[in-house]
Amino acid sequence: MALIHHAQLCPSKAEMLGDWVPRQSWIGSADASSLEVVGAYRFDDPAGEVGIETHLVRTADGQVVQVPVTYRGAPMAGAEASLITTMQHSVLGERWVYDACADPVYASALATAILTGGTEAELEFATPGERREVTTRVSGSGSPGSTVPVVGAVTCANEGTTTVITTAAIGIRVFRVIDPDRVADLGSHTLEGTWPGRGAPALLAIAHPTADRDV
Repeated sequence: MALIHHAQLCPSKAEMLGDWVPRQSWIGSADASSLEVVGAYRFDDPAGEVGIETHLVRTADGQVVQVPVTYRGAPMAGAEASLITTMQHSVLGERWVYDACADPVYASALATAILTGGTEAELEFATPGERREVTTRVSGSGSPGSTVPVVGAVTCANEGTTTVITTAAIGIRVFRVIDPDRVADLGSHTLEGTWPGRGAPALLAIAHPTADRDV
């Protein structure tokens, strides 16, 4: 369950995305001159320390881009190259915002959702009575109770519009620019999602054993 605070953010999430996304190589040929946030989903950090949120934004030419980020209360050691910005949160104070693909907490949460048939986190609001309609849904293709490898150190690299996350036991391909016609190889473990304007599930990520180079 993800705890949400009613807070002021500086910079705002929209400002953060508008500044960072257009400068990334994985944006490919998408026209990122303007971005519209169309949805978001969260995963839980079992330790309750790291916020995990994936933003879905529409570019000026109508393509949907997936932007996972993590929010931390202190810098992540050795991750300077993956720092997107620092953000002032009116409740939690200073937050360090990272490209989640370089964060082992995100990699573990994503692998867990994919392999165990998990979904987006349920939202819990710190302000009593506050509610927010959930418009973005994701689900993994695996089965509850499936074994999830322990995720330690991660590396990530961009291959076109895909970011490849590699750990000792599992690899994950995160599709940054969403292709509505993309299909997974038979037998692949996947994460699919829907959001406003997208009723049919779209492929968001694939997980596979690190040694499997055919996926």
